[in-house]
Amino acid sequence: MSSAKLIIEDQTIELPIIIGTEGEKAIDVTGLRTTTGYITFDPAYGNTGSCTSDITFIDGENGILRYRGIPIEQLAEKSSFVEVCYLLIYGHLPNREELDNFRHEIRYHSIIHEDFKRLFDGYPINAHPMGVLASTVGALSTFYPSSDNGDVDLNIVRLLAKVKTLAAFSYKKSIGQPFIYPRNDFTFEENFLYTMFAVPAEDYHVEPVMADALRLLLVLHADHEQNCSTSSVRMVGSSQSHPFISIAGGIAALWGQLHGGANQKVIEML
Repeated sequence: MSSAKLIIEDQTIELPIIIGTEGEKAIDVTGLRTTTGYITFDPAYGNTGSCTSDITFIDGENGILRYRGIPIEQLAEKSSFVEVCYLLIYGHLPNREELDNFRHEIRYHSIIHEDFKRLFDGYPINAHPMGVLASTVGALSTFYPSSDNGDVDLNIVRLLAKVKTLAAFSYKKSIGQPFIYPRNDFTFEENFLYTMFAVPAEDYHVEPVMADALRLLLVLHADHEQNCSTSSVRMVGSSQSHPFISIAGGIAALWGQLHGGANQKVIEML
């Protein structure tokens, strides 16, 4: 392994150089403080990698996005959002049995507790949906308080299943329409469109082109490396807080105008 030399007054130390699979290079300063008493100063972490990861590689300047080494073009063409979630979480695309079980679990955990209606009743009708979503995802920790390691897979399913229901309820609250419950015979994408736009007074038909457009949108945004919201989740979770609280912190970060809030500004401009 190659190294870099750092000279501080009369002391010279060698710092390991880490080379990533895509040729990225980093200087490992993990032992800097122990060895020298110095720390690095890097406002906004512009030059700092907080961890190693084999989940996602993104190069926006060159239009490259890979999940677990698979080009986004392949996944966008062939995979559902649920398949991509499985890939990102477990490191490989699911076989038929794994995918069927994963889909089944997500479908049957999509209902939220009826007491959530009381929470939604307390929000003003003009409440920002990101604020509502962050607080309701945080509230999931009170309905599922255990954070033991044995609950990790179950909490992953709960989050994937329920967050789209919470998001749809947030939208329905903002326009004064009744909540629509998810259906177990719909795909993930179909269920989100159904709970967002169906009304009790008439049947709602999910347009295949809309479901596929939503699939593409979700697949493209499924993971973008160590961005602000991901880093926020990791920072909150590092204290071993409840995973739903950690995710709520990430949603709050995503709300910001320099992160996901920029998308809102584009829509408002258009």
